[in-house]
This record gives sequence, structure tokens and C-alpha cells, in this order.
Amino acid sequence: MTENARRLRELHRPGDPLLLPNVWDAASAATVQEAGFPALATASAAVSAMLGYPDHEGAPAEEMFAAAGRVIRAASVPVTVDAEAGYGLQPAELVERLLAIGAAGCNLEDTYAGELAEPEAQAEFLAAVREAAGDALVINARVDTFINKAPDPLDAAIARGRLYLEAGADCVYPITAPMDAVPSLVKGLPGPVNANNFPGSSLADLAAAGVARVSYGPLPFRRTLEALKTFATRVMAREDPYA
Repeated sequence: MTENARRLRELHRPGDPLLLPNVWDAASAATVQEAGFPALATASAAVSAMLGYPDHEGAPAEEMFAAAGRVIRAASVPVTVDAEAGYGLQPAELVERLLAIGAAGCNLEDTYAGELAEPEAQAEFLAAVREAAGDALVINARVDTFINKAPDPLDAAIARGRLYLEAGADCVYPITAPMDAVPSLVKGLPGPVNANNFPGSSLADLAAAGVARVSYGPLPFRRTLEALKTFATRVMAREDPYA
């Protein structure tokens, strides 16, 4: 597990980012790995939807860890797990659960019950996770100032991200930050930055800005469902679904 974390950590290269089309089950994990990706990442929104629950810790922690474990068993590359806000677990127990399923890293967000955490309290939580994990987990600290439409989200993201890096996070993830904010985030944060390649941004622009990691969140899962819906709709209409 420590070797997987080391490999995952080394893949965070500013300007040559780690690309992570997020997965949700063993089949999607195998498919993305077969495409040649050197690491995988789960997306909690996709995993919880696959399990029949709402996002934002709507699924029982046991089911989320079990689903992530199936992804990890299907993979021969490092897997980082979207652990949402930690499911109310104490840091040592959270780390124990992640290492038990073979995770090489985790996302931890700073939104609890729909509200942004106090940054100092979140930094203390991350520091405790780092202490419990040592170097066996790559911690991707999600910053939710943009997705939660906080006042001055850019400045707030930089301030939070600095605290989280000082607490021991390996990478900072200002989720849904718009492309025009990414260069300032990279400049203002003294550590690797995770950005999103959503419509309106490009991998070339993100790499040029210096990001070290690129995520797609639940978009691959949603695209897969769109393909299934198209197929099923054509069958229902007695049309050729292979057209």
C-alpha cells in the first residue's frame, strides 16, 4: 500500500497532470485501466448513485467502502477513493478503513451537512488523518468555496488550501473552479493543484496553467447512463439500437 501511495504521489506533476476519468465499479475500473491510465479515482456521486443513494454521504459508509474495495480489487494500479467528508469517522478509523481496502489515496472535502467547515477545524482533521496514515495515503484536500458559492471563492480557496497543505495534504482540489481562476490557484498554492476538465476548459489549458491532477467527477458515469438511455429508447421504439 505504501508503494502504491508512492507511485500515486509521483504522478502529480505540475504541467504534466495525472488524468483521472473517475470510475464507480469494477467494470468501469477495468475499462479505464485498460485504456492505459496509471491510476484510478472513484467519484462519490457516481458510486452512491450506482448504489441507489443520494450524494453527500447519503449512502451508508459500509456500502461506499465496499464499493471502493471492489474497484481496488479490479485494478492493478493505485486507486484513490473519494471518501467525501469522512463519514463522521475519527481520523484513525477512517485511515484504517481506507488502508484495509487497499486505497492509495483519498479525497476529503470540507463541506459537512451542506455547510463549509471552519478552515482551522478542517486543517486539524487533515493533520490527524496525516498522522494516522503516515505516507501510506495521498491526501487530496477538496476545497468547496466555488461549488458552495462562498464569498470571494478564489481568495478563500487559496487561504484554505494553504492551511490544508500545511496540515499535511498532498494536493488541493478547489472543485469546480472556473478555468479563469486556475492560474491564480496554481500560483497562490504552494503544492499540487487538482482541477476539473469540465466543458469550457481544455486539458492543454489546464496543463499550461500548471495543474498536477485533473478530475472528471461523475461525468463519465453520466455519459454512460446517457448511452444506455439512448440504447433503451431505441429498443422501446422498435428501432435499431446499434445504428
